[in-house]
Amino acid sequence: MSPRKTTVEQSKGVFEVEWPMFGELSRALALKVVRAYDPEIIVGIATAGVVPGAVISAILDREFHSIVVSRRYQTDVIRLTPEIFGVAPAAVRGRRVLVVDETCDSGETMRLAVSSIMDGGAREVRTAVAFRTGPYEPDFHAIATDSTIVLPWDREVLFQGELVPNPLYRETIGG
Repeated sequence: MSPRKTTVEQSKGVFEVEWPMFGELSRALALKVVRAYDPEIIVGIATAGVVPGAVISAILDREFHSIVVSRRYQTDVIRLTPEIFGVAPAAVRGRRVLVVDETCDSGETMRLAVSSIMDGGAREVRTAVAFRTGPYEPDFHAIATDSTIVLPWDREVLFQGELVPNPLYRETIGG
């Protein structure tokens, strides 16, 4: 799970992604990957990276797993710091792995996931994201942008039994 910019002031506009576009981006990313790398297994970074990871896995007809990387407040620094929860899937041992997330900015989350997968015995690991939004350069990406990314599954959240605009994007996309 990569940090996403949450205000327009931190970015150069807003990039609202609809489901059809997400599908086409996933297809394009899968084609980029398979032309340069032959992963045996796809690992999506939970939570949001699981969506593009599963789609790419389906397109490439590869085994799919996930790894949980979450952000927790680190009180002594007062910032969100990613942490691995659990271990790499045992299925990565001795295999070529593609680690997928929805976005990446600083690369902190991706580096943790890759490290965990390598520690799990993967033979080779490459990385892919739908959106590269910062200085970290994954092996594969569909689009590079400085915009705030609003993904179709992030637009609304469940609150008291009702779908409401996601508070992270309320000012950004209106609502």
